[in-house]
Amino acid sequence: MTTPLADVAASNVTLRAFLHGLPGVDRVGADQRAAMLGTRSIKTTAKAEAIDLAIRMVDLTTLEGADTPGKVRAMCAKAVRPDPSDPTVPSVAAVCVYPDLVAQAVAALGGSGVKVASVATAFPSGRSSLEVKVADTAFAVAAGADEIDMVIDRGAFLAGDYLKVFEEIAAIKAACGRAGDKQGAHLKVILETGELATYDNVRRASWLAMLAGGDFIKTSTGKVQPAATLPVTLVMLEAVRDFLAATGRKVGVKPAGGIRTTKDAVKMLVLVNETVGEGWLDPDWFRLGASSVLNDLLMQRQKMATGRYAGPDYFTLD
Repeated sequence: MTTPLADVAASNVTLRAFLHGLPGVDRVGADQRAAMLGTRSIKTTAKAEAIDLAIRMVDLTTLEGADTPGKVRAMCAKAVRPDPSDPTVPSVAAVCVYPDLVAQAVAALGGSGVKVASVATAFPSGRSSLEVKVADTAFAVAAGADEIDMVIDRGAFLAGDYLKVFEEIAAIKAACGRAGDKQGAHLKVILETGELATYDNVRRASWLAMLAGGDFIKTSTGKVQPAATLPVTLVMLEAVRDFLAATGRKVGVKPAGGIRTTKDAVKMLVLVNETVGEGWLDPDWFRLGASSVLNDLLMQRQKMATGRYAGPDYFTLD
């Protein structure tokens, strides 16, 4: 890493030299460490806190062609009050919808503190022109989105055209700006790690996204398997830790897809604590893209409070 960070994106040659100069990932070591941390048990009192923290970190999502304003309003109600019978259950972090449904989500969530996120940039493939991607982002931001979840061009990345990916992320970050709002919408950059083939590529894509201005790096769209595995999340957490040390800028992480149970969510929290520390154990810096896990978190929370399970039908579906 002899090129100053401010200059690594001067050309595709310098960017490639920097990304391929990053330390390689020991795949066996990463798999073993993630598996070891995944076996850690936590005390009952800590588990209760972990469940509430995990609920606060959930991005509740609906991204289907059949989505309707009514479905979005119902999801927003659940985001604010996940268990209508228990006001002590915290709200989730955000709801995530397609750009054309952002306005409905904003209206439904007004003043609740729950953020509105929107996918953009030709989600989930990312295959469109930059002009279309920027327009898609600007439309969602103008409708009131607090956060934009963009997908990178995996074809360009795998072909080694890193500068194209960098410039697209930077352009989308610029499109997240909003008049009168110094920070604008936060940008989450989806790497789609299930298509990146190697942990080395996951580390390179993480650094590329952060160098280009991403506020969060996110594993997956949820449309491709494998999605958010523990080893991949470990590699991304190590990347944000090293990026903070190198630049002083803190970036969040969002594993998405494949997190279905409370046990899965707690494993993720242990991984965060052991890799980057308590500073990331906050919805501002770590999210769970896992709508299906919310009902299991609610069931486990009620089991701890009452000693019995309510059953999956007790809680509303998305």
